[in-house]
Amino acid sequence: MSSIITGEAVVLELRPASFAARALGLILDVIANVLLLILLIILILSAARNLDEAAVRAMVLACVVFSFVIVPVTVETLTRGRSLGKLAAGLRVVRDDGGSIRFRHAVIRGLLGFLEIYMTFGGLAIAVALFNDKSKRLGDVVAGTYSLRQRVPSEPRIFPGAPPYLQPWVAMADIGRIPDATARRAGTFVQQAYLMAPSSRARMAAALASELANYVAPPPPAGTIPEDYIGAVLGERRNREFARLRTAEQRNAATGERLRKLPFTQG
Repeated sequence: MSSIITGEAVVLELRPASFAARALGLILDVIANVLLLILLIILILSAARNLDEAAVRAMVLACVVFSFVIVPVTVETLTRGRSLGKLAAGLRVVRDDGGSIRFRHAVIRGLLGFLEIYMTFGGLAIAVALFNDKSKRLGDVVAGTYSLRQRVPSEPRIFPGAPPYLQPWVAMADIGRIPDATARRAGTFVQQAYLMAPSSRARMAAALASELANYVAPPPPAGTIPEDYIGAVLGERRNREFARLRTAEQRNAATGERLRKLPFTQG
């Protein structure tokens, strides 16, 4: 995974495509372009029976350039880095700074792609991609682009809650107004705890539990695990907030119903 810092100092986490994903997208693109070339050649041979051999060769050469250079460049330019193979593999070509590619990027990739993919049967592209951390081929290196994964598996959503041994305590606990920054850090910890090393996870849980304890009374039962304490407090806080909003919604609906029943007089 690579990081890009925007002008607003926001860090963007981008996931370059793997070599296998790029190879799959490239193979699909090559198959589509070869099929297009075969179709054009068949049409030319069937329609140009009276032309001499030199004219037919020129038309075939034009079809090769059209299928292997002009079509890929046009498609990538119009779709901002997408093609049939990349769409199937869930990829997109972007600049090194994460922005959409332009016509000049597509032209460089298309011209060098004809050399490294079709004239060397993919050998040059494979050799360059294998020794590049983003699996770039030669056209990407020169154009300043790379393939980005767009279909990324979604991370599991974890909803905090109280374990059974803490449910009686948290139901009676007085939970004050927890600062937004503290609640946000605790919520982030709950979502990402499974990714942390055990020692860091335990240390972070103890620190957050101690910080939350300043806004919760009475203290939890002896022997409470800090991570369970965080989940219980956040879960009960969420449930109480939801109940409060639900009650307010029902109260507003009842008030609106009464107002609609009031008699109205015309002036």
